[in-house]
Order: sequence, then C-alpha cells, then structure tokens
Amino acid sequence: MALQQQMTQPSQLVGQLGQDYATQLTGLTSVPLDTSQFAPTVAAQDPLQTQAASLAGQGVGSYEPYLSQAGAYGTQAGATMGGVSPYITGAAGLTGTGAGTGAGSIASYMSPYQQQVIDTSLAEFDRQAAMRQQGISDQAVALGGYGGGREGVMQSEYQLGSDRNRALLQAQMQQQAFGQGADLKQQDYSNLLGLGGAQAGLAQGQMGLGQYQQGLAQLAPQLGMGDIGMLSGMGGMQQQQTQNVLNAQQQAAQMAAMQPYQQLGTYGQGIQGLAGIMGGTTSTITPDPTALQTALGWTSVMGGLMNPSIGGSTYINTDNQGAPPDNSGGTIGNILNQLPGWGNANPTHQYPPFRAMTP
Repeated sequence: MALQQQMTQPSQLVGQLGQDYATQLTGLTSVPLDTSQFAPTVAAQDPLQTQAASLAGQGVGSYEPYLSQAGAYGTQAGATMGGVSPYITGAAGLTGTGAGTGAGSIASYMSPYQQQVIDTSLAEFDRQAAMRQQGISDQAVALGGYGGGREGVMQSEYQLGSDRNRALLQAQMQQQAFGQGADLKQQDYSNLLGLGGAQAGLAQGQMGLGQYQQGLAQLAPQLGMGDIGMLSGMGGMQQQQTQNVLNAQQQAAQMAAMQPYQQLGTYGQGIQGLAGIMGGTTSTITPDPTALQTALGWTSVMGGLMNPSIGGSTYINTDNQGAPPDNSGGTIGNILNQLPGWGNANPTHQYPPFRAMTP
C-alpha cells in the first residue's frame, strides 16, 4: 500500500529570514540578562532633610529653660504678693479719728519738739509783753502819773490784750501742730497704700515675666517646627528631584537592556507578516513501499483468494471437475497452476491445493 505525505514549505526568502531569526534568538537568550543595571534605587536624604532631623532632635525639651524661669518668676511673684499684706494692715490701722496718743494717733505724728517750740514761743511772748508793760510804767512816770488810775487802766487793758494774744498764739501753734500731725498721718496712710500697690505691681510684673517666659516656651518649639518644616519641604523637593533622576536612569538602563529583545520581537513579527503574504510551496511525497508494506499487500490479496465467500460467494474451479467437493471455495495452488509456467503448464511448479479467504 503506497503512503502519501503532503508538505507545505515557506518561500525561500522567508525560510532564510526564519533561520536568521532563530540564530539571533538563540544567541540573545543564551546570555543572562544583567538586571542589576536597572534595579530600583532609592535616593538618599538631602542635606536639608538631615539638618531638619538634627534641629528636631535639638528642639526636644528646648522649652524647659523657659518654663523653669517662668516657674521662678511665679515663685517670686507669690513671695512679693505676700509682702503686700503688711502695708494693707498698716494702712487699715490709720483709719478712724486718730485720737489718743498711741500708735496711729495724730499725736504720734506730731513733732516731739512741738511742745518745746510752743513753750519757747510763749516765753518769748511773755518777755516781750513784760517789756511793753514796763514801757507803760515808764511813760506814766515821765508824765507824773505813775501809780494813778490812768496808769492802772492802761496796764489792765494791755494785760488783757496781751493775754488774748498769748492764748491765740498758743492755739495757733497747737492747731498747726495738729494739722501737721493729721497731714503726716494721712500721708503715711497714703504711703502705706502706695507701697502695698507697688508691692502688688511688682508681683504682677513678676507674674508678667513668668507669662512671658511661658510664651517663649511655647513660641520656641513653634519657630523650631517652622524651620524644620521648611527644611524638610525643601529637602524633600531636592530628594524627589534626585529620585526622579535615578528613576529616569533606571528606565533608560532597562530600555537599553530590553531594546535587543524588542527589536528581535519586531523582526519576528515582520517575518510572520511576510510568510502570510509571500506564500509557499506545497508538495506531495509518495515513498516506495517497504518490505513490510509489500508483505501486508500480498497478505491482503491472499486473504481475498482464500475466503471468497465474504462479500459474495465466488467459486473458482481449478480441477475441471465442476463444483468443489465442499463449500470452501477454490485453492490458490489450482489458480497458480493455470498461469503460464505454473501448474499444468509447468509441472515442476505444482502447489498443493489450499484455501484462501478474501475480505
């Protein structure tokens, strides 16, 4: 039985291109791809970011000195406010009429030399009065009326006037002393209140300094964070720019490494497109039968001869004796004997009768 094989071959140009493509593909893929050339890279911290981190470390607890100073001012203010109370108490003791001679009385504010001044002034007044009175007597003597009633009247009127003037002088000096004492007492009262107010003002000033220090304690970290934020932002921009450059370099290296593969892929797609439009050659190959195929063919023929009843009853009479003695059909030996050079024509090639079946 003959075998047929149909084969479609590409055109000569496409075949040559395919061989070239296979050669290049083998050579390209046989070399390991160095992926380290385009491995991802992370940009290092920018110097501004490093400076920001340093400032952040230095700023931790930077407010503590200000808070400590604020606490010190608060303690001083408390002590100063404690000193206000004596002034308030002293001023409260100066309220009222100021009578008596004890502490806080008007008499306590009068000069300790006031009485001596009064006494000296009255003594001088008396001396001057005596001198004037003696003048009246001397005048009466000169007029010859000494010891008379007229002299007596003049002496009496002078004495009354002198006593009245002496009492008025004494009252004025005492009133002046009292007024000065009252003024001094009022001034002392005002002074005590003023000192108390000054003490309270000092305490408030110390409290203000404490609050100022507290404000500095809050402001210092805020200003520091502003600097840190600005440095971090600028450093981040610089780092991002550096990262962009590294990414671009990595992509460029990757593109350069993959370019031969992409180029070869484009080459292969082009060959595939050419194969579709340039066609090829179709051939049918019928190879010579092998010894096994020839034997199988003869077996098929002999089988048909040995079993003619299959597919229909066909009897071959090879012995010229009519129907075969049984229902098995003719024999291959009798058939061969009828061929030229075989059987009856050539007695030397006699085959014994045997039965053959055909499919």
